[in-house]
Amino acid sequence: MNFTAQNASRKWAYGAFRRLNPAMVTAAAVALLLGMPTGPAVAAKASRPAPWADLFRDVSPRERGAPRATARRAAVPLPKPRPSEAPSAERDKPDKQQQASPPNGKPGEQAAPAPQPTPQPSACRLALTDAIAIAPSIPDIKGAGGCGGEDLVRLEAIVLPDKRQVSVKPAAILRCPMASALAEWIRSDIAPLAERLGSSVSDLDNFDSFECRGRNRIVGARLSEHGRANALDVRAFKFADGSSISLTDRTVPRGLRESVLHSACTRFSTVLGPGSDWYHEDHIHLDLMERRGNYRICQWDVWDPLPQTAPLLPAERPEEAPPREAAAKPDEAKSDAKSGAESGANSDAKPDAKSAAEPEAEKKNAEKPDQAEPPREEKPAKKKRRQNRRS
Repeated sequence: MNFTAQNASRKWAYGAFRRLNPAMVTAAAVALLLGMPTGPAVAAKASRPAPWADLFRDVSPRERGAPRATARRAAVPLPKPRPSEAPSAERDKPDKQQQASPPNGKPGEQAAPAPQPTPQPSACRLALTDAIAIAPSIPDIKGAGGCGGEDLVRLEAIVLPDKRQVSVKPAAILRCPMASALAEWIRSDIAPLAERLGSSVSDLDNFDSFECRGRNRIVGARLSEHGRANALDVRAFKFADGSSISLTDRTVPRGLRESVLHSACTRFSTVLGPGSDWYHEDHIHLDLMERRGNYRICQWDVWDPLPQTAPLLPAERPEEAPPREAAAKPDEAKSDAKSGAESGANSDAKPDAKSAAEPEAEKKNAEKPDQAEPPREEKPAKKKRRQNRRS
């Protein structure tokens, strides 16, 4: 397709556009006449301000503090001022401290913090009264590695049913359940045992109570029950007459130590003493460790007293006693095995009469160890050789 100016003039002649001009002018005039508004509409439109009229208004700066002249803004009512007794706007923010207005109306002052609620005493604390033990409560301990505990007491003395006190020396820091179990043990088991001996218990020798450490004081070991204030090490009991009994002393009557053993294993979940390990050879460990299935450990061997004199040595062996049988040495065993193999290889040969008679001779010599075996006569080898040469 070749498009040029000449071809265009052939398609659209200029005369055609000239003939259309008068018609187009006539149509435009009719449209204006039909859409022209009447007199009242023109007046209303003229009174309406143009949207761009504010672009050409006076924009000179006004003085500071002067009231605005806009009638529309002055007509909008302002909110009432906030009353002084209204709560703070930050009441819905629990993470931040509330900034409530004080009663005197001075802003910027912090309100006093709300008092913390006093924790209610536990059932154990209510049961462990002064009629049972002198055990004042102490604050909770929260140490490193889980050490410490809650509901702690400082056990200073145990009150017996007859109002006498058994001092705990030194005072033990324990959990309330452990202190209550210890007081019940002394009141119900140890005090009657002392009465049967004709005295009364006065002191409890506390070897160790609360201590933040691992088991057996090994670095890196599992946390001990002493670190949880749930254990006590008892070394001895002292009586009112001045005497004392050590629970690991062999000279203490065995029946007395066994009575203490049975009563302790009944009331505590863990009892460790002599025979458990060498860490508890001089004291008794007691605790209330909770285990699966209410499992208990009671390891305390009640040793018998040592003999006063050492046993006599065995008497010397008499000379007429038969010889002792001893195991063969490795070299002799090898030689016997070698000789046995050779004898097996020559099993077809007939045994020599001399070799058969040797075991009987050895047996007779073993029965008579004192008699010496007579020496054997040996013929000279040279003479035998000469006889062979002559023959």
